[in-house]
Amino acid sequence: MYLPRILEPSIRESLKYNPATAVLGPRQCGKSTLVKELLKEKEKTLYLDLERPSDLQKLQDPEWFLTTQTDKLICLDEIQRMPELFPVLRSLIDTTAKKGMYLILGSASRELIRQSSESLAGRISFKRLTPFLFAEISDRVSLETYLYRGGFPLSLLAPKEEVSFDWRQDFISTFLERDLLQFAGFTPRTIHRLWQMLAHSNGQTINFSKLGSALGVSNTTVRKYIDLLEGTFMLLQVPPYERNTKKRLVKSPKVYISDTGITTALLQLKNFEQAAGHPTFGSLWETTVLANLKGHFPNLDYSFYRTNHGAEIDFVLSNGHKTAVVECKASVAPKLTSGNYASLRDINPDHCYIAAPVPSGYPKEEGIEVVSLHELISNIGEMLT
Repeated sequence: MYLPRILEPSIRESLKYNPATAVLGPRQCGKSTLVKELLKEKEKTLYLDLERPSDLQKLQDPEWFLTTQTDKLICLDEIQRMPELFPVLRSLIDTTAKKGMYLILGSASRELIRQSSESLAGRISFKRLTPFLFAEISDRVSLETYLYRGGFPLSLLAPKEEVSFDWRQDFISTFLERDLLQFAGFTPRTIHRLWQMLAHSNGQTINFSKLGSALGVSNTTVRKYIDLLEGTFMLLQVPPYERNTKKRLVKSPKVYISDTGITTALLQLKNFEQAAGHPTFGSLWETTVLANLKGHFPNLDYSFYRTNHGAEIDFVLSNGHKTAVVECKASVAPKLTSGNYASLRDINPDHCYIAAPVPSGYPKEEGIEVVSLHELISNIGEMLT
C-alpha cells in the first residue's frame, strides 16, 4: 500500500513550471515508489530504470530514442549511472521548450551529479526525498520504533525486529560493495571501518587527523571519504556557528550518520532496549530531530554552537531574518545545563526549543519551550511564515 509523502505537492508544482525535475535521495528511501504514484496522474509517461539492461538498451542512441518520446513525461531512474545523458536532455529541452518533460531520480547528491547543474542550469529544479519523516508515518509506528529502526521504508515497516535488522545489514553491504563502485578512489573496507567509527562518535565534532591515524590513511583521504558518504546521503554534516560572539568557538563540523537505523545496525544494536542503553542514545535522538528538521525545512541554515570552554547548543537554525535554537534532550524531564544557558546569552535567538521525546510540550521558563518532535516542526514552520 502506498503511503503519501510530504514532498508530493512540491514535485507536482515543479513539473508544472520546469522542464526537468530531479528527485534526489538515498537508495531505498522511496523515490521510485513516490514517482510511480505521481506518474499515474499523467496520461502519457515513460519510466526507464538505468540499472535495468533492457532499459539501457533503449538508450544506446539516447538522442534518437528520446526524440521519439517527447510527447511523454519521461522518468529516468538512477541517473548517476549515466551522466552523459545530461547534455542530450539539455538539447532536447531547448529544442522542445516544454514544461514537465523529465523527472530524474538519483541516489547521489547534486554535487556528485555535477553534470546536471552544469548542463541543465536554469532548466531543472532539485528536490530532496529523505527516508520517512516521522510526520509521514507516526500513525503507524511509535517514536521508539522510528528512532531505533530509522526511516527507510523496508526497515521501518518490517514485520519483526530481526527482519528490520537484517535488511539494514544487507543495505550496508550492498551500498559498500555495489553502490560505491561508480565512484573511483576508495576502498570499501576502509570506508566501512570509517562508517563504524563515525557511528560510535555520532553527533560529535570530527578530528580528521585522528580518524586518519586510526585508519592508516591521510586526513585528506578521510575528508574525501566523508564527503563521499555525505554525497550519497549517508552522512549529515553540521558546520559550526560563525557569527562573531567574541568567544573562541569550535571550528570542526559535527557529523551524524543520516539515518538512526543505519547507526544502530553499524553498532550491532538489535532492538530499542539495547539502543536505549548505549552511550550513543542521546545522539540518536539528535539525529532524529536533525533529519526531520532538514526534511521539512531544507533551505534553512543549520549550525551548532560550541565554545572551547564547553558552552554549547545542538542546533542553530536561521532563515536570514529569524533565528531559533534547538537543544535535544533524550529525556521526558529535560533540563538545560549552565553551558546551554551561556550559549543562549551569546546567541540571543528569537526562539529557543528543547526537543524531547514527550507526548506534548510545555513552557519551561520565559522564552524557552519544551516541545515534542511534531510541535517542533510546527513551531519552526510558523517561524518561517
